[in-house]
Amino acid sequence: MRSIHRLRRITALGLAALCFGPVGAQTFPSKPLRFVVPYPPGGPTDLMARLLQPELQTRLGVAVVIDNKPGAGGNVGSAEVARHAPADGHTILLAASGPMAVNQNLYRTMPFSALSDLAPVIQISSFPLVLEVHPSLGIKTLKDFIAQSKARPDDFSYASAGNGTPQHLAGELYAKAMSMKLSHVPYKGAGPALNDLLGGQVKVMFDIIASSAQHIQSGKLVPIAVTSARRSPQMPQVPTMAEAGLANFELTAWHGIAVRAGTPRPIIDKLNSVLNETFKDPAFRAKWEALGTPVVGGTPEQFGQLIHTESVRLGRVVRESGATVD
Repeated sequence: MRSIHRLRRITALGLAALCFGPVGAQTFPSKPLRFVVPYPPGGPTDLMARLLQPELQTRLGVAVVIDNKPGAGGNVGSAEVARHAPADGHTILLAASGPMAVNQNLYRTMPFSALSDLAPVIQISSFPLVLEVHPSLGIKTLKDFIAQSKARPDDFSYASAGNGTPQHLAGELYAKAMSMKLSHVPYKGAGPALNDLLGGQVKVMFDIIASSAQHIQSGKLVPIAVTSARRSPQMPQVPTMAEAGLANFELTAWHGIAVRAGTPRPIIDKLNSVLNETFKDPAFRAKWEALGTPVVGGTPEQFGQLIHTESVRLGRVVRESGATVD
């Protein structure tokens, strides 16, 4: 009799696995997805989420609700997913390089660990930054920017999307390269920082091309140089920092999708597959690349390796630049 009961139990478990798939992956998603963006509306991170939102809704068949959770250089929203979200794939994070690889080297204590509390799903972007200034400065070239920032550093306070963001780190790298001190003005996201730059409350910003391109095209901001090794296809007329006269200055911002650690691998694989398929769509690719980043994609392992290697590399950059949390 014991053998019969054991056989029935094994059979029942096997049927359940066939019907529902590994750890319920076949029934995922079973409710709306919460898409956490750790920055305010209006910035490049938010723009990416809003491009992905309708695609995910169509391909997954459920509503996707964007939840902006800004603060502490992206730490607040990232910790929300890493420490408080259920590990079931229904809460996803737009993971930015700041909170994923930089902040651990800037903050004395962190509310989460990017390497152990979050599970990578896919890399989605790799953005160069553009050094841009308010037109009132009358600056057109990096040579002029260097001369004037050295002569009048108090006039060259720079805005960033928050402590630990690529915008912050780029400003610190410039100050380090010039052996000078620039005043850093951190905001709760690129959107608010950009608004004050446009209004002239601050005069300088290293920003992701996606959020500043329209203002540069309209003449409201003046581009000086981009921080990538090659010129941006979106701004081919703008030189790289090296071309403009500052060698060995290269910094890019990257983003991806992550979920809470412990999320079943079949669910991670399903999200990864849906996102990779989205990036293969020519119409979507055109919209995505218009933001100023190539389509990336790939496996969870590849994104996990990027997080690890960038944590090491950017940690070294932070220490060498002397960047600190204000």
